[in-house]
Amino acid sequence: MAQAFFCAASELRPSPIRLPMRLYMRVGKVRRDEALNCDCAPAADASGDIAAALKSAMNSWRAAGLNLETGRVDYERLASSRRIEAYRPLAAALRDFDPGSLVSVAERAAFWINIYNALLIHGVLAYRERRSLLKIRGAFERIAYVIGGYRYSLDDIEHGVLRGNRAHFLIPGPRFSREDPRRQHALVQVDPRIHFALVCGASSCPPIGIYQAANLDQQLDLAARNFINQGGVELNRDTGTVALSRIFQWYSPDFGGRWMGLGSRASVLQYIARFLAAEERDYVLAHAGSLRVSYQHYDWALNV
Repeated sequence: MAQAFFCAASELRPSPIRLPMRLYMRVGKVRRDEALNCDCAPAADASGDIAAALKSAMNSWRAAGLNLETGRVDYERLASSRRIEAYRPLAAALRDFDPGSLVSVAERAAFWINIYNALLIHGVLAYRERRSLLKIRGAFERIAYVIGGYRYSLDDIEHGVLRGNRAHFLIPGPRFSREDPRRQHALVQVDPRIHFALVCGASSCPPIGIYQAANLDQQLDLAARNFINQGGVELNRDTGTVALSRIFQWYSPDFGGRWMGLGSRASVLQYIARFLAAEERDYVLAHAGSLRVSYQHYDWALNV
């Protein structure tokens, strides 16, 4: 990790952090004032629609190394382009952006998905990692933005906001405490399809997309269908087995299963079936209780 990024006390509002997260941050040597968007002045014209500006910025990254078809990112090329440098003032403007101004569930979900994906790419570039996100110590807690005065790490966005303040599969209890002001931005209901939209920077992650409130439902459906049918689920009818992406194990409760995929996987398989082609769907639904389930190796090498 080449450098760290810290915010002035005046740029941060205090928010209570539950004990398990405090311990995790201490082990990872992550500071509460560490965030990527405090080292730059906000864009002068960023008082308008930040959500739209964010989508526009991400669209501009396509020509500089972001392949939306394959999900691959040319980090070297993106780092040397002027587009990331131009994006930094927009990220800085998030410090004063109120997420409460987003009215509909679709607006909020699309905004936070796009923020997560942009933040992850920004983090890989800022910490100059070229092999694996796991090489950045405490990456999912360390890589963060200040939004509306509060610090949001990748894990805060995923588990606290997009997963409706649910627990990390390795950290018990809700992400945000009852006293945490960030809790007001948590989505009320969990849409499991968000797991096919969030990019963790690894080769086994879903491909990156740019999400819009107006057609979010269709985009999430497409993301789920593509991920499940392009390697995330490997069905072998001859042996009566199915190999699932680790995503279905780690987030099993979101898909109707139990913690870490323990017990029956029938509910998870029934969820998956709705995105399969007709013949495979019928087979999985008919054998959901008897299929032998295993989980694929998760490749954490950067998605380059």
